[in-house]
Amino acid sequence: MALIQPPQLKRAHLPKSGVRMFYRELGREIGRKTILLLHGFPSSSHHYRNLLPILAKEYHVIAPDFPGFGFTEVPEGFKYSFQSLTDTLAEFLDKISLTKFSMYLFDYGAPIGLRLALQRPSAVEAIISQNGNAYAEGFGDVWGPIQDFWKSENSVEDRTKISNAMLTFDMVKFQYIDGTPTASDIAPESYALDYALLERPGNKDIQIDLFMDYQNNVALYEKFQEYFRSSQVPLLAVWGKNDVFFVPAGAEAFKKDLPGAQISLIDAGHFASESHPQEIADQILSFLR
Repeated sequence: MALIQPPQLKRAHLPKSGVRMFYRELGREIGRKTILLLHGFPSSSHHYRNLLPILAKEYHVIAPDFPGFGFTEVPEGFKYSFQSLTDTLAEFLDKISLTKFSMYLFDYGAPIGLRLALQRPSAVEAIISQNGNAYAEGFGDVWGPIQDFWKSENSVEDRTKISNAMLTFDMVKFQYIDGTPTASDIAPESYALDYALLERPGNKDIQIDLFMDYQNNVALYEKFQEYFRSSQVPLLAVWGKNDVFFVPAGAEAFKKDLPGAQISLIDAGHFASESHPQEIADQILSFLR
C-alpha cells in the first residue's frame, strides 16, 4: 500500500503587502487542475490536513493561511478587513502564478473567495461551498451577538462583550463539536490549536475587527448572487446539516441563482470536513469529474 504523502509546508513573500503567506500544497504534477481551499474562523490551513491528501490523488491542492490566522506572518500596521484579506489572497495567487482554479469555500473563506470571484470571474472554474454562506437565509440564531455588535458603537465595552461571547475556548470547541454525531471524530488538537493561536498578543482585536467588518460581506450578497446568475459557475454545496452557524437554508438558496447547483446535506456540524473528510472528498471528486 502506497504511503499517503503529507502536504508540503511553504511560505510566499508578498512584497506589496509585506505578508509572508504560509500555505500547504500537494499534488503539483504537470497538467493537473488546481483546487484552492479557503479556511474559515477560527481555523487555518491546518483544518484541511486530512482533506488535502485525498484530493491530491487527482488534483493539485493549495490551502493558504489568511493574515491573522494560522502561521502567516503579517507586518505591523496591516489593516484587517475582508477586502484586505482578499487583496492579500490575490497577491498570493499572482506570486505563485495561479490563474485557474476551483475554490473550496468554508465559513470566512466564502466571502473572501467570492470577493475574489468578483475581481477575477474567469479564473474560477467551479465552486465547492462547505457551509460557506452567500444568502441572508443562511444565518443561524447564534449570529445574534455578532449582529448586535454591528449595531454597537464599537466601544471597549462592546468589544469586551463580543470577545467574551465568541472568543472563548468553550466557543471555539463548540464550533467543532456541536452537530457532530460522534464527538470523538473531532481531533482535540484542532480546536486546541485554534484557541492557542487566538491567544497570541493582539489577535483577539484582529478577530473583533473582522467580526465588525463581516457586515460588509452581507452588503455584497446581491453582487455575489449576480455573479452566480451571470456566470452559472458549477457549484456543489456540501453542507453539514446540523450547523447552527450557517443553516441548511443557506445551501438550498444557491438553487435560486444556480438552478444546476448540486446540494448535499450531510450528517455533520459546522466543521464537516473535520469529521467527514472522506465523504466530502468523494463528493468533490465526483462533482469535478
